[in-house]
Amino acid sequence: MSSKMASAALRARTAPRTLRTAPRFQQPNLLTRLYSSAADDLPPPPPLLQKLKGDLKTAMRAKDANRLSVLRAVMSANLNASKTASPIKTDVQLVALMRRIAKGAEDAAAEARAAGRQDLVDKEAAQVAILAEYMQGSGVATLGEAELRSLVDKVVGEVRAAGADGRTLMGNVMKGLNTALEGKDVDRKSLAELVKKVTGS
Repeated sequence: MSSKMASAALRARTAPRTLRTAPRFQQPNLLTRLYSSAADDLPPPPPLLQKLKGDLKTAMRAKDANRLSVLRAVMSANLNASKTASPIKTDVQLVALMRRIAKGAEDAAAEARAAGRQDLVDKEAAQVAILAEYMQGSGVATLGEAELRSLVDKVVGEVRAAGADGRTLMGNVMKGLNTALEGKDVDRKSLAELVKKVTGS
């Protein structure tokens, strides 16, 4: 009997014990939560930019060299802008960006023409035409020179009638024009030059 009891006690001491542990619940990673929150706060990309991205894939499949060059230039400029204090958030801003790229292509075409490089002239002209196609189909209103001059004359008259003159005139006119031109594609540098001319500033 004593030997049986001793054997039972020995088995009890050497038998593996099953430990009951508290259930572990996976905690959301803090970094993941922060990234998710930041992504939720980002504004949606401009509709025109989405179209350009889709067209870039199409141009790659079609091996359309001119369109590929244009779209890659726009994407690169947009990426550079995203790293500044003025990222591209609207179609209006994107159209303004494309207009600057088109101006650069026009300048390059002029230089190529002066150098007798018709091949480069044709290349730049083709890219300007592609940019114009996107700008015209963007849905963003672009004012012509006559329309812009008429608007400037109108705002200058209103500001002068309100009593502004001298150094305050230019600033008040630009402020009024910014409100009137919201959502429209306008070359701000040309606009400022026109206002200076009209106001004599």
